[in-house]
Amino acid sequence: MPKLKTHKGTVKRIKISGSGKIIRERAFGNHILAKKSKSRKRNIKTAASIDGKIKKNVKTALGV
Repeated sequence: MPKLKTHKGTVKRIKISGSGKIIRERAFGNHILAKKSKSRKRNIKTAASIDGKIKKNVKTALGV
């Protein structure tokens, strides 16, 4: 079976931490910020981890 190519769009958006967690940025933080509360905007700034079934698909896309 041939090697799978790395999905470059996924590589640009996702990082793997030292402990093996998959880290992503949250959506909705770029524009139309006036109507969003301070606490909501603060939560958007924090990174999120990917787990569950989707973690396997992301690792395949990254070629890990």
